[in-house]
Amino acid sequence: MTSSDHIIDQTLAEEERDLLRRIGEDPGHVQQALSLFAGRSGWVSGVLLAVQAAMFVGGVWTGWRFFQAEEALTALHWGLPSAVLLIMALMLKLALWPVMQTNRLLAALRRLELLTVQRRHEVD
Repeated sequence: MTSSDHIIDQTLAEEERDLLRRIGEDPGHVQQALSLFAGRSGWVSGVLLAVQAAMFVGGVWTGWRFFQAEEALTALHWGLPSAVLLIMALMLKLALWPVMQTNRLLAALRRLELLTVQRRHEVD
């Protein structure tokens, strides 16, 4: 092994240790939720959040009208849209959870890959 190969290996080992330090612990729930709005598809998460918030506000408003209704037909007129809007808002919110789980798995795979490379260099 030449001296330049040794220098390259040493530099790579230092970079890997630095990357492992930066990765650190798993991010908290809030930090994971905020990471949904980063990257190429962050705007999609933003649109989903805005639509979900609008549906929730609409569901609460129609629910309020439902509880103020004095006749059964009026209550039905406001109650059904309220239920549908609140359920749809919940479904949109739940649609973002698999993305958070995918991000967590990708971070764990990166950490595992770095540890594997580091151990391989230690053996060599």
